[in-house]
Amino acid sequence: MRREQYQKLLMWKLSAKRRPLLVQGARQVGKSYLLEQFGKQEFPNFHVFNFEQDRSLARLFESDLYPKRILTDLSIHRGEQIDHQSDLIVFDEIQACPRALTGLKYFNEEFPEIALCCAGSLLGVALSPESFPVGKVEFLDLHPMSFTEFLKALNEELLLDILESSAGLESISLAAHGKLWDRLKDYYVVGGMPQAVLEFVSGTDDKMLAFKSVRSIQQQLVESYYRDFAKHSGKTNSMHIVSVFEDIPRQLSRNFEGSVKRYQFKDVIPKKKSYNELRGPIDWLEKAGMIIRIRICDKAELPLEAFCKRNLFKLVIFDIGLLGCMLDLPVEAVISQDYGITKGYFAENFVAQEFRASGIKNLYSWSERNSEIEFLRIINQEIVPVEVKAGTRTQAKSLRQYILKYSPRAAIKISGKPLDNKETKTVRHFPLYMAEKISKDSKIDLFKTRS
Repeated sequence: MRREQYQKLLMWKLSAKRRPLLVQGARQVGKSYLLEQFGKQEFPNFHVFNFEQDRSLARLFESDLYPKRILTDLSIHRGEQIDHQSDLIVFDEIQACPRALTGLKYFNEEFPEIALCCAGSLLGVALSPESFPVGKVEFLDLHPMSFTEFLKALNEELLLDILESSAGLESISLAAHGKLWDRLKDYYVVGGMPQAVLEFVSGTDDKMLAFKSVRSIQQQLVESYYRDFAKHSGKTNSMHIVSVFEDIPRQLSRNFEGSVKRYQFKDVIPKKKSYNELRGPIDWLEKAGMIIRIRICDKAELPLEAFCKRNLFKLVIFDIGLLGCMLDLPVEAVISQDYGITKGYFAENFVAQEFRASGIKNLYSWSERNSEIEFLRIINQEIVPVEVKAGTRTQAKSLRQYILKYSPRAAIKISGKPLDNKETKTVRHFPLYMAEKISKDSKIDLFKTRS
């Protein structure tokens, strides 16, 4: 399956100032698979050392961190010669060997020509007891597969071409919109976890049967995450982390109208009802890449961070497929879009996931008095409000209030309607399936003058 980050791996390989690369992300987002494909296709030989599968590897880093000696011992351990000038070396699950993480500093200093990639979970790396090689490592974040990557996995080349060309257009045909919308609903069920996508792609011609298999995979993934919580945090803390993680879908599903509301701390964990009491589990899940935090600004001015309070934010799940699974939302209801007016939170969760996949690390929203905007984006050093609607009813009172107060040069409305910007001025209208392209595509000029 083709991943967008593969191009960044190629750029890293060709860089004259290449440093060891750490590919990081939540569990099961495809880090190991991506590096394996990179090694097979771009290097004469590649060598993978998995520190979680082979615990004996850690002993090679105990006595000292001299790269030359370590490379020799790795060659002996593997029984094959490693050419540090032409081969790719992969340290997989590097969080299981903190000394190896520290050793990246010395590989960078003594063998700057080496192609050394590492894969590790966000949380494991963050909790490493060893010193981190600051300034000696490059980073590549990997997220669940985006909608575009989902289309690539399905070999939907025509839809990909339409989506690519639509960036510079003012409208697309209803036929194209209908097909893309159908695939978006499929994505709402499957999500972007590579294992779930692969199950769907290789499924039978019976789509509902394939969805059933996907849900089984998603349930297994959620259960594996719970085991990881206990592994990294201890029994008591893991129970609190599970409580917070399970409560996020429940809170999202209670949003009967409008945008997702701010996260409520009460009744999540018994006898705990404040931000300070839940801060630990929330921060833990965010560092693990399991949730996305959307900060709430009470004023739309730069810097946005200055107008956010620490205890005011929204939380969504990092993968929309897992969100539906955790809510036990019937697949038929998602496909038919027949799960009430609460489907707005699904659309907002999707957009947050697409924005994050496009490389945006910090997400913001806006709330003043009775007006709320789902997202604020900083584009060309200007604040652009982004209103999200799940369906084709796109009346947006809050967006009108925002425009009256702040007079932005551009505003975005994302909804279930087809692309249509023939007669708009300030507000640009985009379909939901273009959320990622709004972030990444240089062909979309939000600030050009329109009649």
